[in-house]
Amino acid sequence: MEKRRLGNSELLVPPLCFGGNVFGWTTDETVSFKLLDASVESGVNFVDTADVYSRWVPGNQGGESETIIGKWLRRTGRRKDVVIASKAGKEMGPGKTGLSKAYLFEAVEQSLRRLQTDYIDLYQAHQDDPVTPIEETLEAFTELIKQGKVRVIGASNFTAARLSQALEASSKNGYSRYESLQPHYNLYERAEYESTLESVCLKHQVGIISYYSLASGFLTGKYRSQADAAKSPRGKSAAKYLDERGLKILAALDEVAAQHSSTPARVALAWLIARPSITAPIASATTIEQLNDLVEATRLELDQPSIEMLNSASAY
Repeated sequence: MEKRRLGNSELLVPPLCFGGNVFGWTTDETVSFKLLDASVESGVNFVDTADVYSRWVPGNQGGESETIIGKWLRRTGRRKDVVIASKAGKEMGPGKTGLSKAYLFEAVEQSLRRLQTDYIDLYQAHQDDPVTPIEETLEAFTELIKQGKVRVIGASNFTAARLSQALEASSKNGYSRYESLQPHYNLYERAEYESTLESVCLKHQVGIISYYSLASGFLTGKYRSQADAAKSPRGKSAAKYLDERGLKILAALDEVAAQHSSTPARVALAWLIARPSITAPIASATTIEQLNDLVEATRLELDQPSIEMLNSASAY
């Protein structure tokens, strides 16, 4: 499978990242292991998780996804075959939040323990922390890289202004820089990324690993009415896309999929993969069949008329 460089870093990743947010949420340990086996065998050996996954599930504490990945790594011995991306900064309990130096040093140790590894390939600030000075955060990340606990750092959910400030601080002070950004971006959610973030990332060669690439499953085409959306946990999130523009996007996905003997999910991901600023969209799956659909998206090359049709249908 084609490999792409993440920003200016040493990391080479496939053009798709497997989303580990489902581990310990909508997939149990057994199914998660099968999905990881199949994903890595297919060449999609880039896995994204976070310490907070899946704290939102009743009875969960956070760390469930990292724990499952750690058990899989220990069982298979395939640590060197996988690029692991994790994140810290969202609340894990009282006082356990933010991007202060002290907290990041604590959070990384917990993630390393759960992942059963001594290094994280890509360690990301899960969200901006307006309270902690940018320099303090970058100094902490730089120290973690020097200690060998982290290889590369990235940001998630940053505004263009804050990302620019962080990149400038790294350049000015000799800190390691954010080599990637994880923004909310897909065929429906285009406006914020394209109007503010994309130009900054292209200018500074920051890699993009977009999340909600399939808009909570909406872009797979399985939610075409409010009744459809009521059938699954993620459907509630997809229901908001059931407007005139959303249905127009689905119609275009159907048409392009038919032309390419493909599926709406593959086409929606292929549209992201084809965008010059995107390194690897993140997508998750709960079955091997769904995973196979994601992998096939990496093999689908959309022609320019297809891309233009999708651009037109999703215009904002």
